[in-house]
Order: sequence, then structure tokens, then C-alpha cells
Amino acid sequence: MKTKFSKSWKSSKQRRKQRKYILNAPLNIKHKFLSAHLSKDLIKKYKKRSLPVRKGDKVKILRGQFKGKEGKIEKISTKKTRVFVSGIEIIKIDGTKTNYSIHPSNLLILELNLDDKIRKQILERK
Repeated sequence: MKTKFSKSWKSSKQRRKQRKYILNAPLNIKHKFLSAHLSKDLIKKYKKRSLPVRKGDKVKILRGQFKGKEGKIEKISTKKTRVFVSGIEIIKIDGTKTNYSIHPSNLLILELNLDDKIRKQILERK
């Protein structure tokens, strides 16, 4: 199988091809995979359903063992398509705490970090 990324690829029913597309995508396209839904208040305010997450956004976890907990985004791994939320840690067998990574599709954005000018422009377009 080719490992080179194809921009002309549209879609496939085959899960292996979908996985291949996600795995081999360049970072500028992987950034789009880091999107999470907005809360109902933010949807009404900005007339958008979802946005890519950013460091400093306040989020609520919707799935997994930390379901219902809230925190701010500390770190984002674009390469692995994962997000690290403050206060969300797992305790390892030896007693040390480590950050727990969460896929952004399992998050709900409650507050946006509007420090960036470009993000403000994107929200004010409509």
C-alpha cells in the first residue's frame, strides 16, 4: 500500500482506507481533526456548531472514565490527535500521576480562548 498522502481522495466505506487517510495526513489537515462541538450558548452566539480546540479553552468531557469533569486545555498533540486537560490525570501502579490524553470528539467546548486575532476573525465572519 502507498503511504503517500492523496489530496484528491474523497471518501471510502472501507474503514482501513479511512484510517490510512487519517494516519498519513499532513499536520495542516490533521489540525481539522482536532475539532470539538460547542456548547448550546456558544452555538447561538457564533452560529457555528464546532471549532478546532486551542490551548486555554474550557472544556467538558463527555465520554470515558472522566465523564462530566471540566478543565482547561493544557496541551494539544496534533500528531497524535489528542488533547490534555488540566486536572485530568491517571495514577499509575507505582503511584505517580500522569496526564491523560483525550480525543477532541469526546469534548464539549464551554468557553473559548479569544486571545488570538485570527480566531476572532473566523468567529466574526458570519
